[in-house]
Amino acid sequence: MSEAFEGLLERLRAAGEPTRLRLLSLLRQQDLSVGELVQVLGQSQPRLSHHLKSLSESGLAERLPEGAFVFYRAAQTGRGRELLDALFASLGPGVPEIEADLERLHTVMSGRAASAEAYFSSIAETWDTVRSLHYPNEAIEAALLDLAGDGPFRRMVDFGTGTGRMLALFAPLVTEAEGIDFSHRMLTVARANLEGAGVRNARVRFGNVTSVPFEDASADIVVIHQVLHFLDTPADAILEAARVLAPGGRLLVIDFAPHDLEFLRTEHGHHRLGVRHDALANWATEAGLSLEQPRSFAPPENGAPGLTVNIWRALKPASIREKAA
Repeated sequence: MSEAFEGLLERLRAAGEPTRLRLLSLLRQQDLSVGELVQVLGQSQPRLSHHLKSLSESGLAERLPEGAFVFYRAAQTGRGRELLDALFASLGPGVPEIEADLERLHTVMSGRAASAEAYFSSIAETWDTVRSLHYPNEAIEAALLDLAGDGPFRRMVDFGTGTGRMLALFAPLVTEAEGIDFSHRMLTVARANLEGAGVRNARVRFGNVTSVPFEDASADIVVIHQVLHFLDTPADAILEAARVLAPGGRLLVIDFAPHDLEFLRTEHGHHRLGVRHDALANWATEAGLSLEQPRSFAPPENGAPGLTVNIWRALKPASIREKAA
């Protein structure tokens, strides 16, 4: 048998079982952990893990390790996605078994939102302290969208997604968006926020911003929002952004200008006190990007120490000729 013929048979065998079809229906709605799927389907974890292994090996689902957790998602591209689209188009809406699963999924998502709210409440004071030191976020976000351009864009990637705010902000401009973060608890917050905002074209996954799980030249926009000051090796994150950007793509970096608020290092985990323009320019040049002068937002004029926020845009050459020029 040819490879294509055998591959199709494997995918059909994987999907052609009641529980697996229900799993695929759920995973087309959300990235879900095994524990969450147990809650929805009422089946044992070993049984569902066996089914998920078959779906992953056939290319119909993707396995996403996240610390002590493992999340799964339905295939987003390729032959697996094509088959899923055809299967569920044939199945049509209003299938009782699937509608019942989706109703139970809604209950599980409510529990996820409650968990996220509890965690974020525990760190709200930290976030509010930092927010009070700089220009209002609304104006910064408006400038960020202006620098990004009107779109539409094919794909946006968010390095260090945190609460998922950048994904929600860019969702109307892109076909798809994906964020990564190294914190499972922040990913819980991001998933709950995206669900609550009704954002259907953005997902998150576990990952390190200095070694991201994305293909070369796969994104039109990469955003690194308030992340570089936490990193030991920020140049590595810029290199990864350049690798992931498609020719002609743009990197948007939002971070603090150099400052002397030492308590942010000792109390809030900042590794460096702001990002210098010349340092970022060097990292961008080494990565083959052209960095522009930043847009700067001065801190509130209340007489207290504050933080200046910079937004940088770096462009990836659209062609080898442009790079040489």
